[in-house]
Amino acid sequence: MAVKARRTADRLKKGRTSVFLRTCLEFHHLKQLYRQGWLRAGISRARCESVAEHIFGTTLLALFLADSCFPKLDSNKLLRMALLHDFGEIYAGDIIPSDGMSLARKHALEKASVRKVLGRLPKGRRYLALWEEFEKGKTPEARLLRELDRLEMALQACVYERENLVDLSRFFASADKALTSPALRKLFREIQRARRARPATD
Repeated sequence: MAVKARRTADRLKKGRTSVFLRTCLEFHHLKQLYRQGWLRAGISRARCESVAEHIFGTTLLALFLADSCFPKLDSNKLLRMALLHDFGEIYAGDIIPSDGMSLARKHALEKASVRKVLGRLPKGRRYLALWEEFEKGKTPEARLLRELDRLEMALQACVYERENLVDLSRFFASADKALTSPALRKLFREIQRARRARPATD
């Protein structure tokens, strides 16, 4: 698994670090963990997005679009879920389809990671429940966040293609299949137009 640096939390002595500091250092690892799909597609490490950057982008989409397009949803729950949705990757890593791992095995590894990181916190059960809700994808907030996750991927792919780094057509195709909300599909079409637009000239 390609990373910028090792997990700092792995080098701490147990019993000498507070629960909150250990947890902070664990989720800090998401800043060090590359989004593996971009690397496999040919994006250099110097330009490759981290998992933390993806979480930030997805959470901002959730904030802005929930208020504008989905006022009936629980925006507080959605934002909390967005912040936690990739915590399974802290110890499991960013497992992608080309790794050939079964979905059941992937879920088990990520669930163990989330339990390890969040389970010791005073409100840990609440956070674990939010992560599980996202994974099951049955509530309106979880379904929307799954689509926002794909939309953020398309947005990042657009940025890379505008920089002429590599052809990322398969990522757009993946997002196209995942998006069902009319509001998100409208934004996706706009992203596709931006992807193909000629650069502005002075």
